[in-house]
Amino acid sequence: MFKENDYVMYKNNVCKVREIKHNDLNGNSYYILIPIDDESLIIDVPTDNRMRHLRSIVSHQEAEEIINHIKDIEPLQNINDKNIENTYKELIYNGTHNDLVKIIKTSYLRNQARKNDNKKISEKDSKYFELAEKYLYNELSIALNKSFTETKEYIINSMNRETI
Repeated sequence: MFKENDYVMYKNNVCKVREIKHNDLNGNSYYILIPIDDESLIIDVPTDNRMRHLRSIVSHQEAEEIINHIKDIEPLQNINDKNIENTYKELIYNGTHNDLVKIIKTSYLRNQARKNDNKKISEKDSKYFELAEKYLYNELSIALNKSFTETKEYIINSMNRETI
């Protein structure tokens, strides 16, 4: 069970538990969640988590392990433009850290190739790149006690150290 002010993952969003409320009418308790990137949104989630959409944020050590493992995750291979959005949607829905990294790597490489060919970058790739970054870096930033920007820079720097 989570406590007030804990950070949790609700689906793919990092949220803070604002409070825990008890509904006297039905006897259930609910977490009142506030997403860190949209404080105007309030999400009520039953504390029994029967839908399994709620989980703990990764620990600092787990975040470091994820970052160290990023270099080993391959981008998607043999994908075509017609199926790319469905593939991205499926990976976003799964929401695993590896899947989010696959989206980031694949969309980045696809847009870089388009830029190198003097073509306009893909809106789909850009959209899913930003979404995957948001979901991954928001969680890692809480675990590492850094801002989103600091986390992104930290990951990029760790990847650059690996390639040197």
